[in-house]
Amino acid sequence: MPDTTNSVGMKMVTIPAGKLVMGSAGYGENFDERPAHRVFISNPLRMAATEVTNKQYEQFDPAHRALRGKDGFSKGDNEAVIFVDYQQAIDFCAWLTKKEGKPYRLPTEAEWEYACRAGTMTAFNMGDKLAQEYQKQQETVWTPKPVDLTVGRTPSNAWGLLDMHGNVEEWCHDWYGPYVADAQTDPVGRKAGLYRVTRGGSHSTPVRFLRSSNRSGMIPTDRNYLVGFRVVQGELPTTAPLPIVALAPMMQKVSQRPFSYKKVTKAIFEEPIPFITKPTTEDVPMYGHNHCPAVTWCSNGDLLAIWFSTDDEAGREMAILGSRLRAGSKTWDPASEFFRVPDRNMTGSSLYRDAEGTLYHTNGVEAAGSWENLAMALRTSTDNGATWTAPRFIDPEHQRGNQVIAGMLQTKEGTLVQVSDATPWGTGGSTLHLSRDKGKTWERTQDVVMDPKFVAGQSGPLIAGIHAGVVQLKDGSLMALGRGDNLPGPDGVGPRMPMSRSTDMGKSWTYGPSVFPPIAGGQRLILRRLDEGPLLLVSYTNHPTAVEKEADKGMLFTDSAGKEYKGYGLYAALSFDEGKTWPVRKLITDGQSRFLDGGAWTGYFEMDATHAEPRGYLAATQTPDGVIHLLSSQQHYRFTLPWLKQMAETVTENSSLSGK
Repeated sequence: MPDTTNSVGMKMVTIPAGKLVMGSAGYGENFDERPAHRVFISNPLRMAATEVTNKQYEQFDPAHRALRGKDGFSKGDNEAVIFVDYQQAIDFCAWLTKKEGKPYRLPTEAEWEYACRAGTMTAFNMGDKLAQEYQKQQETVWTPKPVDLTVGRTPSNAWGLLDMHGNVEEWCHDWYGPYVADAQTDPVGRKAGLYRVTRGGSHSTPVRFLRSSNRSGMIPTDRNYLVGFRVVQGELPTTAPLPIVALAPMMQKVSQRPFSYKKVTKAIFEEPIPFITKPTTEDVPMYGHNHCPAVTWCSNGDLLAIWFSTDDEAGREMAILGSRLRAGSKTWDPASEFFRVPDRNMTGSSLYRDAEGTLYHTNGVEAAGSWENLAMALRTSTDNGATWTAPRFIDPEHQRGNQVIAGMLQTKEGTLVQVSDATPWGTGGSTLHLSRDKGKTWERTQDVVMDPKFVAGQSGPLIAGIHAGVVQLKDGSLMALGRGDNLPGPDGVGPRMPMSRSTDMGKSWTYGPSVFPPIAGGQRLILRRLDEGPLLLVSYTNHPTAVEKEADKGMLFTDSAGKEYKGYGLYAALSFDEGKTWPVRKLITDGQSRFLDGGAWTGYFEMDATHAEPRGYLAATQTPDGVIHLLSSQQHYRFTLPWLKQMAETVTENSSLSGK
């Protein structure tokens, strides 16, 4: 079949039938490329030589012209079209099919790799290195930097296809799912899934993601500056798709019997146990850095915990793993995959159970690496986390303000409140996302403010501090504590952790210093209301790597004999008057000497009568029996309100927390 040009100006190239070895050895972050397997393409293909351009796409959808130049990208007629989701690509193919009287569609993943390789076995179709002329800002960027996306300006592969390595990623037909080892003919992917495959890599992406075998994916409704598409002219193969992927182990054999919780009224502190355990299969993408947990309880008595696993916090290999502590069990299940959009940074997760038993999972989803420009996705479960709805965006824009922080709450009016960082940095505040209809629709209380000012006694649009904990007070107002953006304490004492208050559901906040010492890198606090009524803060006495006077480290606590001592690390504080005073504080230790692994940035630490965990990212839930379940970056603590109140020091709000 000779090459032709169709009615919208696309050059259609003929690709011969043949075979390829699809995939790779799949080391590390490329585990999803294994097993390498033989694939036969039984019929010739007619594939567009380039990606669909703005001019071509806008013959179908003239309204898309308003998106030209968004974020500075793809302004010209002959630049690759971007900001199109999977369904829009499908609809374009249907329009072109009707216009020409010939079938058009997206390529299958196998067809795409076959056409890209053009008979090669190397990393790229020109060799094991990507020639410089193909590279367009091939690095992880925090803020998108526009580049020219004009198609067809680099040499073609051996079969006449251009822009197969980079420029923009390309939607493929297939649902994303694991490969099988058997040889296949004209495969069409999985029967169903959560993500659609994208191929080819893009600008603003490290070169290794542009290899012929690299697999990426997107939530089908995602529209961003990295992804476009190209088309194939011809019918889709009639091959039966592979079965739907089995549920992750943490979602299997989940009891649906309601659990009968018995109220615990005595003082209890149980020895910490790790909630992050090694997976039983190498197909679970567990890396060296496991961090940023979220936790909730289920109606069947189970606990669910999730966290991100990565080598680099700005990396695209990041996956959300999870585990289940089944009712009556003493150990958490081995880790399994909970949520992973392939080759996307996934920073920030939250889990919450509402009063009716619905579980909510919110998560940040980047288009690339880093965590500055996340979209926010939501899933729900009504069967104790055994199954979850498909992810949908509650904020589809990849932008600041969508870095999810564990600690969703529901107000007495029924509004769901999700806090998120307004900045990817250590200062800059937090913002809220609200849903008044059980998660159906959401609104952000404030857009991100660049370089906000937080001044005691004054007001502003954002919560002071990142990684904020938020509670609703009895009068309906909101109170928050955060990390960074510290304020001077009273009479020049300080700095102090900032406290923010809002009387208009997060539209504006008034700032002041709390009585608590500030926290910093590798530390995240908890602020929540206990079922018994008091407010609970869990935080750290100081940052272990901070350069400060010894007298400024630690806090004063009271031992079992009523004697004061200075303690260091993880502590809890209680307020019985809606945050006005915090008369009870306690170091989170039972006094026993232990050597523990805190994981993530914490590492190994010694726990004893005067030392608790020095840092970690905290998440917490309270089960109906009254037990408080506190997760740090790797350890699971269990204790009760009576234990917190037992032999805890009573202080006035003006007492020095530094022990001076």
